[in-house]
Amino acid sequence: MNFAVIMFPGSNCDHDMYHAVKDVLQEEADLVWYENSDLTNYDAILLPGGFSYGDYLRSGAVASTSNVMKQIKEHAAKGKPVLGVCNGFQILTEAGLLPGALLRNKKLSFMCHQEELQVVNNRTLFTTEYTSGEVVRFPIAHGEGNYFCDDATLQAMKANGQIVFTYQDNPNGSVADIAGISNKEGNVLGMMPHPERAVEALLGSDDGLRLFKSMVLNWRESYVANA
Repeated sequence: MNFAVIMFPGSNCDHDMYHAVKDVLQEEADLVWYENSDLTNYDAILLPGGFSYGDYLRSGAVASTSNVMKQIKEHAAKGKPVLGVCNGFQILTEAGLLPGALLRNKKLSFMCHQEELQVVNNRTLFTTEYTSGEVVRFPIAHGEGNYFCDDATLQAMKANGQIVFTYQDNPNGSVADIAGISNKEGNVLGMMPHPERAVEALLGSDDGLRLFKSMVLNWRESYVANA
């Protein structure tokens, strides 16, 4: 499986994402600068965390208007996996690939620590290696991770199974304890916690590795079925 890790000015978790896929998972991966991108031959797109464009205007707002997003939207429309973590999640909401928005944390401070999450939906391309209701540990590192949507959107997401991860002890004020959501089709996932920083026990948790394994296993199953 071939992964593209998209780099924007200000991205600072791109090498963490690359390490998780290339060195730990041992799949093909490239760091792809957003201006020089040709995503045609990539099987999955990864949008890493950081502070794209210095969080100018709003987190992810400028990156969401870049030319590469047209390719990412086309990639998603084909049913291929797109994962946005932290700033990547913010970019996905700003680009309209996921509903809602990310606001300043409730306590208006940057947070960086381990959090326990519950796996709410283990039927997406990203979560089949987890069990429903399982509690996992991922680190967070954000100042604007307070997920918000209106009530109608929340009810629709619940009905469609789009809430994928929730916090056990909500650190940032997110509505309904939401830590990660998908699109209706389940091939676009945005989350504030960092699975790429939880792929080795040495880091405090390896629970994130199964998220990337889920992507690979589901891709291989689809690839074989369509071969």
